[in-house]
Amino acid sequence: MRRRHLLLGLSALALPPLGALAQSPLKLVVGFPPGTGPDVLARTLGQKLGELMKQNLVIDNRAGAGGQIATQAVAKSAPDGTTVLLGEVGSIAIAPAAYSKLPYDPARELIPVAEVVRSDFILVVPASSPVKDLKGFIDAARAHRDRLNFATFGAGTPGHFGAEVLAEQAGFRIEPVHYRATGDAITALVSGDVQAAFVSTALAVPQVKGGKLRALATTAAARSSLLPEVPTFAEAGWPKVDFSAWFALFVPAGTPAAAIEQLGRQAVAAVQAPDVKQKLQEAGFTVTGVPRAETERMVKAEAQRWAGIVKASGFKAD
Repeated sequence: MRRRHLLLGLSALALPPLGALAQSPLKLVVGFPPGTGPDVLARTLGQKLGELMKQNLVIDNRAGAGGQIATQAVAKSAPDGTTVLLGEVGSIAIAPAAYSKLPYDPARELIPVAEVVRSDFILVVPASSPVKDLKGFIDAARAHRDRLNFATFGAGTPGHFGAEVLAEQAGFRIEPVHYRATGDAITALVSGDVQAAFVSTALAVPQVKGGKLRALATTAAARSSLLPEVPTFAEAGWPKVDFSAWFALFVPAGTPAAAIEQLGRQAVAAVQAPDVKQKLQEAGFTVTGVPRAETERMVKAEAQRWAGIVKASGFKAD
């Protein structure tokens, strides 16, 4: 009997009750700097999530390496329910296939909690380009003797491999031009130093409406309400060009099941709240709010899909 009481006591010490954890601030780690789309998402979601969980919530920007620094930090953090990653397709699904020496293993060290939004991509060209639509772009690319210069926001990003998917599907060759900063890539596009790029809807809208870039097609399943005149790739006859950047919450492996369940439930409620949903849609995101089981299946499927795309491209980052 004494041994039983001792074991129960040790168990209580090893796993603090949720009430105790609620006294600690909830930290939402995002892998991109303030002012970027992922940061806007984190702050919009985080404010409502903190309210629903009745917990102080702080945003921790761990920018760099396409989200990998933030992902590694959360993967190696204590699984006590207070540290949450706003993970995305690049650092979770693409990086394991693109890097042979990745300092974390998302499949083993992180638990998906809930998908919150998706960000689709727009194929854009400089406003000065003679290309007026997707057919004209593909015809010109096929006729181009050299590789087509395609701007990306970094090697191994969705826009990089999305360009590879389009080139493979349409039968032309590209030369990826990787930029470290989003602003540098946009400047190169506007000036005509590069011929095309896949950019997020949120990033495309002001440049297209400002007359600096021309939008040719969106990777979304339906036209964006922000750019209703831009057709989908499926409409134009290219249904396999259908990638997007998804964002989901993750916690370190070993986090208590009760904490995961509560976080997932409240995260879905937060993004589905009318005020939050409107803000995120206006920022160019498609709100999803997918629960844990479905999110787990999606992450596994995406890891397999992007591994195949990376392998087919022959790309290795290290």
